[in-house]
Amino acid sequence: MQPQSVNTDISFLNSDLMSEQWQWQEPGKAWHGVGIYHVTIVVPSREPLLGELVIPGNDPKQAFVKLTALGEQVKDCMRDIPNHHPEIQVIAMRMMPDHVHVILYVQRTMPSGIKATVRGIWQGIKKIGRDYTSSVIPNVIRGNQRCLDDHLNTIQDNQRRLDPIFTEVPFIRPLSHKGQLQTMIHYVQLNPQRLATKRLMPGFFRVQHDVELAGRKYDTIGNIKILQADKFAPVHVRSIWVDDAEQHGDDTKLRDYKNGCIRAARQGTVMVSPFISPHEKAVLDYLLSERHTIIYIADNGFGEYYKPSSALFDAVADGRMLILSPWQHDPDKKHVTRAECVMMNQMAEEICNA
Repeated sequence: MQPQSVNTDISFLNSDLMSEQWQWQEPGKAWHGVGIYHVTIVVPSREPLLGELVIPGNDPKQAFVKLTALGEQVKDCMRDIPNHHPEIQVIAMRMMPDHVHVILYVQRTMPSGIKATVRGIWQGIKKIGRDYTSSVIPNVIRGNQRCLDDHLNTIQDNQRRLDPIFTEVPFIRPLSHKGQLQTMIHYVQLNPQRLATKRLMPGFFRVQHDVELAGRKYDTIGNIKILQADKFAPVHVRSIWVDDAEQHGDDTKLRDYKNGCIRAARQGTVMVSPFISPHEKAVLDYLLSERHTIIYIADNGFGEYYKPSSALFDAVADGRMLILSPWQHDPDKKHVTRAECVMMNQMAEEICNA
């Protein structure tokens, strides 16, 4: 069981936040008005300065983060946010070895907005980092502690100084759609478990570059052996079927196609798709719930610290999914274009035909 001293969860504060009546963004007041925001602050060097991941019995479900003194200070700073900003409540928080997640509920319009507020919080955490570096260096030099080599590994002599710890601007994401809050709470809570899973089975989560399929080169994450399967089929819901269902009340073709995808998967066919449209996403959800094998085509590449979303993570860990993308990772990418959608559907057809 996780010790109380390292418990970094904050309980759910308000059932109204889960209500269908919740208004996620005040019209015309994005970033200033009532809303919920996911904030992430990282140690850019990715050194585990905030804590150590502990995996009792090599069971990812039991994983937790044992905080360092620096981690405890950062945690206290985040918990203290409502004392300085009464209009903000902290819904949930999760300390990780090299970053911290916090979900903030802004209850009324702020004069300066969430960006300025988070920037102020960041300045406070940066000061904690500066105080830490100024205190740890003389202690390490005097005591010749093992963290000289094993933990920090950054001090060569009395003249060297640690780099600033929190130099990267915090990531702020407004949660603007119903369902996002539940998803984000789940994501934050399971962070230690997912990190433990990646460490215990790194093969499925390691990016493989330039995998050639049907004349194209892809970067991939997941079980590459899925490509050795006997049967593949694309999932591509045609707009004409959707129009018949929505405009003419005839959903026969749409329903039969989606059911056919599930029947094929049950017979061992690997389903291949970017799963773009809502109906394709519904097929994906069903495939995941029944634990079928899937090839997922992503519209963006894989960054250095990429990990699949909550819905896909378990499938990758179990060896039931291969995610691939022909594009380099673009950290600024927000939306998929129609041309990219057409191209990804074509890729699915190529992989199945090959």
